[in-house]
Amino acid sequence: MSYPPPSGPPADDQPPSPYEPPRDQSPYAPPPGGQPPYAPQPDPPAHWSQQPSYPPQGPYGQYGPPPSGPGRGTNILAILSLVFAFVFPPAGAVLGHVAKRQIRTSGEEGDQLATWGLILGYVFTGLTLLACCGWLALVALGNTGDGGGGY
Repeated sequence: MSYPPPSGPPADDQPPSPYEPPRDQSPYAPPPGGQPPYAPQPDPPAHWSQQPSYPPQGPYGQYGPPPSGPGRGTNILAILSLVFAFVFPPAGAVLGHVAKRQIRTSGEEGDQLATWGLILGYVFTGLTLLACCGWLALVALGNTGDGGGGY
């Protein structure tokens, strides 16, 4: 919606606008008092005009070496073998073997983690098998009674 312009000459009781030149002065005339039309600006520092140097970009989808150096990160399967040695021991032993093979070929770190995953995986698997066999033996011996009920 637009409003109609005010009718009649502008009222003199309004203060002058700071954005318009005075009415008795041309908008293209130099400012009064002998001032230059603009204030000189200091030159910017030299380092503002220099562009930073960025390393060259590789092809899309390819990344640089891992942060800890080329090929020296910890093998994930070595970590998982140690974790699974406590959760599901046979999987910890298998993951330990696979991790040691990967570490030999890739040069990654984590050989001791894989070794401990192997050892604990085999030990806990053996203890679990002994416990199961002992439980079965107790169940078998418990059922060999005379029955005594006379049924």
